[in-house]
Amino acid sequence: MLQLLMSPRTARTVRRLIGTVADAVRSVIAPAALATEQEQPAVETVPDPADVLTADELPTVETIEAAAKEYERAADQARRADRGKRAAKKVLDKLPAGIYGGWKIFRTPSSRQTPDLAEITRIFKENGLGPVPMKACAPSLKVEAVDIAPVSVEVLATVAA
Repeated sequence: MLQLLMSPRTARTVRRLIGTVADAVRSVIAPAALATEQEQPAVETVPDPADVLTADELPTVETIEAAAKEYERAADQARRADRGKRAAKKVLDKLPAGIYGGWKIFRTPSSRQTPDLAEITRIFKENGLGPVPMKACAPSLKVEAVDIAPVSVEVLATVAA
């Protein structure tokens, strides 16, 4: 039960609820202040990549909702796993190689390589080549649940008229 209350989704819901209550109180006390607060820009977005689906290729809304829900669930699990992994690694990184209980702790060389930016910067400065050219990383995909207000038949009739 405690884990359910501590989940990030529940925390977001509680924060939204508190924000809604705070907005309601502010709308009674100082309605003008609330209006100026909402004019702040939202999260920065970037254009869609070139290979997105066209309007006639889009899957059903139910398929998209299911994919977004699964993405959010998997991302939440990945964040929790990363936090657990980092906490465990703090302890394990300090241990010398050996067998501890039923676990063998050892290190192997990595097959991955990364550019040595300090050395590249030194070479660029030494040869007067200016700043090291950099390129932006790919944009991050974000998924966020939104509340959709149900539309009544009367509203649809007035819009259609």
